[in-house]
Amino acid sequence: MVVDVYTLEGNIKGQIELNESIFNAKINDVLMYELIKAANANLRQGTHDTKERSYVSGGGAKPWRQKGTGRARQGSIRAPQWKGGGVVFGPHPRDYRIELPKRIKHEAYRSLLSMKFKEGSIKIIEDFKVVDGKTKEVAAIAKKLNISKGVLITDIEDNLLKRAIRNIPWFLYNNVNRLSGRDIFYTKTVLITENAAKIINSKYAKGE
Repeated sequence: MVVDVYTLEGNIKGQIELNESIFNAKINDVLMYELIKAANANLRQGTHDTKERSYVSGGGAKPWRQKGTGRARQGSIRAPQWKGGGVVFGPHPRDYRIELPKRIKHEAYRSLLSMKFKEGSIKIIEDFKVVDGKTKEVAAIAKKLNISKGVLITDIEDNLLKRAIRNIPWFLYNNVNRLSGRDIFYTKTVLITENAAKIINSKYAKGE
């Protein structure tokens, strides 16, 4: 399929061919769900921690004798029912990361990109570089392209571009080699540079 390529001014400068197996594939909701679930899980730090009774200080002696006081028997003031006691079955540091198999991940991206293409949310733009890395420079480009909530996919690691975008809450940056299914799914417009589109054409083609 052939689509238009836009300049940063919003004008059509030419055309590019997109792979139908990527941008016109059958949409698989289950795989898209697994892709986004993995993306959400991979954002979790997993640094939460609680102290069980063996880790809290104090409570070495029995608070009162076993019988004859009229009170319930107690073995330690650091048991879970006491203030300052240990936590029962509390969370501990763990890795939430989910690694999807390559074939499933690629099929999920094909479904996701096809869904966005059918919605008319994908726009191919010319390759570009920012001059100063200023936020207003990227904001001006987004305004000319009528972007209200978008993600930009490029083929290069441009630190100036990333710096310019990070202060715009409704505009995200993705490198074509590290796509975020979460970012693509929740955005309104997916901007893809020409070179990034060519890489997607080859990387996510059916059978690759």
